[in-house]
Amino acid sequence: MGEWVEFAAVKQAVSLEAVLHHYQVPGLRRRRDYLEGRCPIHRGERDDSFRASLNKNVFHCFWCQAKGNVLDFVAAMEKCSVREAACRLQRWFGVGASSELAPMPREGRKAELVREKEECNLPLRFVLTGLDHGHGYLQQRGIDRATAAEFGVGFYGGPGLMSQRIVIPIRNAQGQIVAYAGRAVDGRSPKYKLPAGFRKGSELFNQHRASATGSKTVIVVEGYFDCLRVHQAGIPFVVALMGTSLSASQERVLTGRFEKVVLMLDGDAAGRAGTRAISTQLSRKCTLAVANVPDGEQPDQLVPADIQNLILQTTHERSVLFGTRV
Repeated sequence: MGEWVEFAAVKQAVSLEAVLHHYQVPGLRRRRDYLEGRCPIHRGERDDSFRASLNKNVFHCFWCQAKGNVLDFVAAMEKCSVREAACRLQRWFGVGASSELAPMPREGRKAELVREKEECNLPLRFVLTGLDHGHGYLQQRGIDRATAAEFGVGFYGGPGLMSQRIVIPIRNAQGQIVAYAGRAVDGRSPKYKLPAGFRKGSELFNQHRASATGSKTVIVVEGYFDCLRVHQAGIPFVVALMGTSLSASQERVLTGRFEKVVLMLDGDAAGRAGTRAISTQLSRKCTLAVANVPDGEQPDQLVPADIQNLILQTTHERSVLFGTRV
């Protein structure tokens, strides 16, 4: 007994392409009605051994001989039974299913746990390598090689979704990479690329480093490069929203982990509007301060001394700049 599984419904509702996106399999190339690339199951070296038919919703690796439907693929990836693979797909993609055992006293908590799990970004099963931490674009943005290497940021010239972009690892609270953001360096669109299915609102960029400092104060900026520049200016307890809005999940982290939040969003219309909205959102939940970036500018455009002075003027606490827990 346990979770009810509808195998046919799962196979019909969930495409193999969606599951490949879920696992963020890198380097897949579209060839008419199928995808081809390196096998994510045995992680071999050949980049043409794995083939996924989009019409038939089946896969085959000509090297390790793994093959089958979407249930077989998840079972091979997770090293679990086909039944457990179906259960996971039901939870991941919200396929209609019920539980044969539903104790009423725990029903609400179970539903809450399932929602929390569905909102989580799973850790990646791969790491992009061969990155250029000293790429000219990073130098133009004022990011030195040491900072880029510390954050794992660099130009990626290999195959896949992030090819020919500056890649920025996004880590969860445990420091595990859950996604890569890719920044175009040649004006191509989109400017930033994120993998399909990534839940941006479930993460705060650089949260694991900011928490590890032990600081009771956190600086909140908008973007990746804002965060890198503030960190590089000697202020490591900084996180980025990856936008101008604050999700419920991000709010729980800020108010649960830190006592004081300093908003340092961009000095444009969107940044000012975001600051007002977030200030209202947090005003009764924590100590709040606003570091007003000059009009038309953003944190990553400021020199280190200006970043430090702006935060010092906002917090009126010199210990913030010297690593003391405040």
